[in-house]
Amino acid sequence: MTINVERNFELVTLEITGRLDTTTAPNLEAVINEISEDTKELIFNMAELEYISSAGIRVILSAYKKMNQSGGIMRIEKANDIVREVFEMTGLLEMLNQE
Repeated sequence: MTINVERNFELVTLEITGRLDTTTAPNLEAVINEISEDTKELIFNMAELEYISSAGIRVILSAYKKMNQSGGIMRIEKANDIVREVFEMTGLLEMLNQE
């Protein structure tokens, strides 16, 4: 998995490529933990994400809680059908602002 981080003032976009699973989830978690508390919007661009496991869902949910507690928003963009289905099955689809 690769993570491309783009910062634009209070907006942070994380472009995730590959597989988000038990092996790679700690890498994403470390990147999220480095995000400033001044961030008002966090976007996950998942156009190139091939697979997400429960470990990946846990990290995404943790990021959502972090943004919610700080008054920011989080959004998932461009998730393919496989990833979108995982969010739907876990009940997170409605919670996450998807585009």
